Amino acid sequence: MSENELGLFLRLRREAVKPAEVGLPAGSRRRTPGLRRSELATIAGVSVEYLTRLEQGRDRHPSTPVLSALAEALRLSPAQRVHLLGFAKANDPNFNCRGGSGPNRRVRPAVQAMLDQFEPAPAAVMNRLSEILACTDGYRSLFAPMGLLDGGLPSSYATYVLADPRAREVYPDWEHKADKVVATLKQGPGRSDPAVGALIDRLAVLAGTDFTARLETIPGLPDTNGVGRLTHPEAGPLRLAYETLHLSADDDQYLMVYLPADDATAKALDALVGRRPGGLRAVAG
Repeated sequence: MSENELGLFLRLRREAVKPAEVGLPAGSRRRTPGLRRSELATIAGVSVEYLTRLEQGRDRHPSTPVLSALAEALRLSPAQRVHLLGFAKANDPNFNCRGGSGPNRRVRPAVQAMLDQFEPAPAAVMNRLSEILACTDGYRSLFAPMGLLDGGLPSSYATYVLADPRAREVYPDWEHKADKVVATLKQGPGRSDPAVGALIDRLAVLAGTDFTARLETIPGLPDTNGVGRLTHPEAGPLRLAYETLHLSADDDQYLMVYLPADDATAKALDALVGRRPGGLRAVAG
């Protein structure tokens, strides 16, 4: 994992902002994508030297006003702003809100009852280790043929995606999927969480340098929704819209829900779960 998560995040976001988005000419002689450090420093009202120190990790304790100014200059989304402002509270890497508690693998009855209501849609309850703790029959029908649930529940989604060779065949956009899984593991306290740290060490052995390189270059800010592709061993190509629904902080869990993103996928999922046509309707994706 990068020793300079703040600097990594600032640099990647700076490179992602198009000059035109902040009223600057694109020019033809730019050697770097996005904004130059001098341009971001001017917009945010900080010195280039100070911004350089932040990006290089020589200053890791910026004030909240400075981070707010950078967030505004970088046109960050609400989720990105929360992530950035979290660095102002992370002066002690050994502190996290969960203390030393291990991952919660107990699904409350009310959460299980809510999960059941998602049938026949594929949905699962997961924890901060990306462990699948409970799931709908629709989820089993979709993911079991891929090998994800071979060991029963709980099952490690992160280990499957990053270390199981079958995942590269199932996900046409495997590189992007692997990035998202690493970002999920790194969010919040990341390695300073003993349980996450142990999983990261295990994945470093199982997945090797491909995984460790991602730890150094992917910021801990995963997508919470979007559309992904699957090549299912029985149903063929699928396009699935996904949503992440977070439960309370005490639960330390979230719901992952998948819906067909087109009519062909809706028909294929109906066939997989043995439902009548139209049981799962496509959503705009």
